[in-house]
Amino acid sequence: MSIFNKNEKKEDSKEKKIPSFKTPAQKFWEFWKNLFFAALAAFIIKTFLIETSRVPTGSMEKTIWIGDFLFVNKFVYGSTSPRNIPFTNISLPYFQMPALREPHRGDIVVFEFPGDKDELAPVEISNYVKRCIGLPGDTVKITDKVVFVNGKEAPRAAQIQYANNYVTPSGISRPDIFPKGSTFNEDNYGPLVVPKKGDVINLSLDNIEQWRTIIDREFGKRVVSVDGNTISIEGKPVTSYTLTKDYFFMMGDNRDDSLDSRFWGFVSRDKIVGEALMIYWSWDPSIPFSDFFNLLGSVRLNRIAKLVH
Repeated sequence: MSIFNKNEKKEDSKEKKIPSFKTPAQKFWEFWKNLFFAALAAFIIKTFLIETSRVPTGSMEKTIWIGDFLFVNKFVYGSTSPRNIPFTNISLPYFQMPALREPHRGDIVVFEFPGDKDELAPVEISNYVKRCIGLPGDTVKITDKVVFVNGKEAPRAAQIQYANNYVTPSGISRPDIFPKGSTFNEDNYGPLVVPKKGDVINLSLDNIEQWRTIIDREFGKRVVSVDGNTISIEGKPVTSYTLTKDYFFMMGDNRDDSLDSRFWGFVSRDKIVGEALMIYWSWDPSIPFSDFFNLLGSVRLNRIAKLVH
């Protein structure tokens, strides 16, 4: 047998590789499978790691501008499952993961707006971003626009600003200031103790309006009533109440143009979403989307990828 015949047999003995072709149905299902896993990964990241938030007001200028879009670190304070059905005001039961740490004074915090000072719940579910000024148990006092915490002047943010030099004198009260019935105003406020879990509040006719909404919110319904000289919770006469949550006092860096805890009260721990991390996009929101090219031209490149602190 010649060497050529041997080579031919060797070639014949080799398995021939047949190229594989996917049917249209296989391609279709592979596309949707990849899309599903990409969506699942995005959902997990958004739910437990990084949230996005748009800044609609100037309450934090010039630290954060109107039109900034933020990445929010959710896992640092304990990620939660979705709190509401997206694009609706329908709340969902949720669970929370363990926190890496609790909020610190000076943190820029994103939280679910608890509602105005007399509201059980806000009309619309929305996220606010403010600076954490007071922790549970702290005493907050504002004297002529200067913030003091536990008797010491609080550090001032580098970008803090005031709209005017006018100071509302102490003793001139505002009806829209928290708590209801106080003699505080936005420039001379407190002293006010930020409540903490386990605090026992002695209730009286003089202070019940200060605590009514907080107690109602802890129950998730209207439970406080006053009949003559008797204060009741769920129909049972009481003289005290033990708080079940920690609370925080939040303020905007744009001090004279910020609706914050001075106006609507404390933020409970379970309302905190995360810590503002970085600006990933920024443009002028006053330009309508219909004028897209001018809107695109307003992109603030110097703010993109800027860390928030």
